[in-house]
Amino acid sequence: MIIAANLKTNLTREKTLHYLQEVEHFLEQNGVSQEVLVFPAISNLNSHKGQLVVGTQNAYPAINGAFTGEIGYEQLEEFGIKTILIGHSERRHILGETQELLALKFNFYKNLGFKIVYCVGEPLSVRELGHEKMMEYISAQYEGIDTSYENLIIAYEPVWAIGTGLTPTLEEIDSIHKELKVKSSAPLLYGGSVKVTNAKEVMALENVDGILVGSAALYAEHFCTMCMYAQELDK
Repeated sequence: MIIAANLKTNLTREKTLHYLQEVEHFLEQNGVSQEVLVFPAISNLNSHKGQLVVGTQNAYPAINGAFTGEIGYEQLEEFGIKTILIGHSERRHILGETQELLALKFNFYKNLGFKIVYCVGEPLSVRELGHEKMMEYISAQYEGIDTSYENLIIAYEPVWAIGTGLTPTLEEIDSIHKELKVKSSAPLLYGGSVKVTNAKEVMALENVDGILVGSAALYAEHFCTMCMYAQELDK
């Protein structure tokens, strides 16, 4: 299974280093063999050796250049970063990233062999239009994306559930994951108010291959517990 932590714009460089050390130690001491990914704030990226993989939450589709406020491949390469999160709803809906830009990023980093965690999902206003409209909306987020890319991981995150404490029912999660698996054979994660109290139930669903955790992952102890749940399920 795959357990991923998106730390967003949280923690300092020092706190992130401590976090990574704590998680790494837990994985080693408890024999956790699952795939563990951590996406720190960009200012906190650094080289990391161990079982867990550090990725970047964002990068511009360029080696380097005049792109104020962005980082490119050259900066990621310095730290050995080869994993990237693309298409998160906060970048789509808060920062205004278009599908065209996301596809550009995807294909740039695909050509560099990056592991890509690509996010899809719908806001509540779309969900309320009915299942057909919701699936049309999500399907449009696959445009320009190579769904057969060997280093692709897809994360389904209902936008209305992120950080709200609201989650679809287990039946709803499993059902939409089953539909999305038709679009790609890539591992499919669930994200959206995943926390210690529901992570094991979500990961146990037949069509769920892991989880992408936001605010609940800020506590290393909680994230480690979720990694242990994944190890116990070991599917």
